[in-house]
Amino acid sequence: MQKSTTPFLLISCFLVCFLFSCGQKVTRNYTPKPLEKTSYEAPYFSSPEIDYVYKANITVYGHELSGIFIAKKINDTTHRVVFTTEFGNKLLDFEISETNFKVNSIVSELDRKILISTLKKDFRLLLRKNYLIEKQFEDQTNTIYQSKDGKQYNFIFLSKDNQKLEKVIHASQTKEKITIRFSSENNNFAEKIEILHQNIKLKIELNYFKPE
Repeated sequence: MQKSTTPFLLISCFLVCFLFSCGQKVTRNYTPKPLEKTSYEAPYFSSPEIDYVYKANITVYGHELSGIFIAKKINDTTHRVVFTTEFGNKLLDFEISETNFKVNSIVSELDRKILISTLKKDFRLLLRKNYLIEKQFEDQTNTIYQSKDGKQYNFIFLSKDNQKLEKVIHASQTKEKITIRFSSENNNFAEKIEILHQNIKLKIELNYFKPE
C-alpha cells in the first residue's frame, strides 16, 4: 500500500475519485418489532471532563494519512475536534453540533469543500448524542432502531447480549452510505472506531491513544 507524505496528495486523490463514485444497493433482512422507546442517547463522547484522544489513520483509494484525532465536549450540544500530525502540528480545528459547524483553522492543503463536507457529515454522525426513534427491528444479534435524519435515516445497532452500541449506519431508503463501528469494553468509552464509506473508498480508523 502506498503512503502519501503530505495531506495534499491524499486530498487530491479524494477529490478526483469522489466525482466518479457510485453507491451500492443494499438489501436489508431486519425483522420488524414493536417500538419499545421513542428516543436513544448514544453513550460515547458524552463527558465534558474527558479529552477523547485517538491515533487516526485515513485511507483513500490506497493512500494513507496518519495523525492524532482529539474530540472535546465543550457544552451540551457542541464538540471541538482537532486533527494534528503525529508530531503535533495542527491540520484542522473545528466545532460541530447537530445543527452548527464552524472551522476555527485549517491548513490550505485540506481546505477543500468536498473534504470539509464529508468530514462534517462523518463526525456529526460520530459525535451525535440524541436520536428520535420511529421504528424498531432486530436481526440475530442486534436490536436496531431507525431514526430519521433529514431525508435520510440512521440505524442504531445495540447488542442483544449487553445493549452496547456497536454500529450506526447512515442510509437513504435504498443505499447504505456511512457505517461507523464501535469496539467498547464498558459501553462508556469506545476504544476503537471505524468509519467506512460505501460509495467511495474512504476509511477512517481511530484507536484510543493511551498516555505513557
